Amino acid sequence: MTARRSPALSGTTRAPGDKSMSHRALILGAIASGATEIEGLLEGDDILATAKAVEAFGAGVERLERGRWRVVGHGGFRQPAGVIDCGNAGTGVRLLMGAAAGYAVSADFDGDASLRKRPMKRVAEPLAKMGARFAWPGEPDRLPLRVAGGGLAAIDHIQAVASAQVKSAILLAGLNAVGVTSVTEPEKSRDHTERMLRAFGAEVGVEPAGEGWRVSLRGGQRLAATAVSVPGDPSSAAFPLAAALIVPGSEVTVEGVMLNPLRTGLFETWREMGADLTISNRRMAGGEEVGDVTARHSALTGVVVPETRAASMIDEYPILAATAAFAGGETVMRGIGEMRVKESDRIALMVAGLRACGVAVEEEPEGFVVSGGAVRGGATVHTAHDHRIAMSHLVLGLAADQAVTVDEPGMIATSFPGFVELMRGLGADIAAST
Repeated sequence: MTARRSPALSGTTRAPGDKSMSHRALILGAIASGATEIEGLLEGDDILATAKAVEAFGAGVERLERGRWRVVGHGGFRQPAGVIDCGNAGTGVRLLMGAAAGYAVSADFDGDASLRKRPMKRVAEPLAKMGARFAWPGEPDRLPLRVAGGGLAAIDHIQAVASAQVKSAILLAGLNAVGVTSVTEPEKSRDHTERMLRAFGAEVGVEPAGEGWRVSLRGGQRLAATAVSVPGDPSSAAFPLAAALIVPGSEVTVEGVMLNPLRTGLFETWREMGADLTISNRRMAGGEEVGDVTARHSALTGVVVPETRAASMIDEYPILAATAAFAGGETVMRGIGEMRVKESDRIALMVAGLRACGVAVEEEPEGFVVSGGAVRGGATVHTAHDHRIAMSHLVLGLAADQAVTVDEPGMIATSFPGFVELMRGLGADIAAST
């Protein structure tokens, strides 16, 4: 797929449903008793893998129409018949591991080549302390793995690095553990699990703990089916908004974007860089504040991104780096070593891709520094099957002097089905390579 320097982008569009909330809606709906109706579900490959997984664990799953799904839960997970294939869904597999650990089932988890490279002990170790049993047929810390659940005891887990996935897995297991399970985070990570657990009827405690918080729940609680409305994903909205910021003369509005303060670190950073970014029509949907976000072409200036902001925007650093390539001066991004264990080593890939496009970048063990200005482009970028690396470089190509090509655009469908069509609708010159 190739992106070329584009005329001004304009229009109004809507981001796909939030990926984090979509995973959680399916899993909690499967654990609950009764029929959960979900509106706005993301229908990307990762979410479809989670839908198949909860069906394998005994839930009834039905697609009613685009974005509208019904999950019928039976009060818990049942023994699956085969391997739970999570595809490329890191969030899906880690949350499912936590949920499955709470029941007397034995489940084999696996995924694609990319997911098999991602660490799993960060979730398995606290679950093992609760009483879950793990087996690693291949390399320890990597898929495939087997978890045997049931008979759990609550733990008080203190995270060295804030991770919503680890926290969520522990809380889901804690639903069926004896005692009160708690997770203490050094900084606040996204709180969708806590919010959604409450929507399904659970009591979840949250109290301050330094710069972070302590989240706790009592075992033995039962979830009741509910209606879930999934707002637009701010991580996906970032791509058309970024394109508007860097393509001269552009103005783009993305409607219905989730504005959870633990997910808007990128918007804060862009504003600090001088972005003309406005939010209108604020309202509540699915227990989350949403709004319509408008971005206009802006003269950006490099900034030092606070390390404490990493947890709120860890998925957005690739697109931030792409916009930083057009900013005057240096944009410093540190304290983001978590990027190296995402779908790929996103630090290394962004550094390599930006350098190939003529951008000066300094790589560090826990981050990188982008020196912005004019962007030459004219490169084919290796994405290592990573959807965010692919989309970030395609956006970069819309304002670069020469075209930018990505080698594996098919993976974009994991999080943003319809990305190319949406961007073309705004006027972007993105087309299949010839």
